[in-house]
Amino acid sequence: MLGAGSQLPVLDQPRRMSSSSLVSRSLLEERPVTALWGCELDTGTRRCVLQEDDDCLEHLVLLRTVSLGAGARDELHVVAVESKNTYGGCKPVPIVSLRGSVLPMISLKGLEFVPPVTFVLECGAGPVYLSGQHVTLEDDRRYGARKEELAEEDAGDEDGARAAQDGE
Repeated sequence: MLGAGSQLPVLDQPRRMSSSSLVSRSLLEERPVTALWGCELDTGTRRCVLQEDDDCLEHLVLLRTVSLGAGARDELHVVAVESKNTYGGCKPVPIVSLRGSVLPMISLKGLEFVPPVTFVLECGAGPVYLSGQHVTLEDDRRYGARKEELAEEDAGDEDGARAAQDGE
């Protein structure tokens, strides 16, 4: 409850949003196209790189699950990430530590990465499986404008066909 001398906060001032708020907001304004994504990290493949696509669309990688494979030894497995989302240089940031006898799998929520992103098995022999979603955001305004453009072309074709029939 507000006291006699207190004021309500000013609501029209700009607020700083976290990157996840911006991503969540952009998901609402754009049409997402989602595909299942996954990779395996082990002694032979210690890095998994997801590159940017050159299609002028916004891409996100949502990491959902990291789990040890059936053949993984009971040792510490550390998975780190290098991404545009990390602050500073390209030093990998550890995101998951797994051990078969303690924590063989973890479900994640809220880890969103903008490609290019690299997942690195820093410790352990694996196999470690990463899975999630690759989301491509299609701008509804651009989609709507293209749809209207096609509709106008169709209407123009119909008008031309009628004119040709009337002229016969």
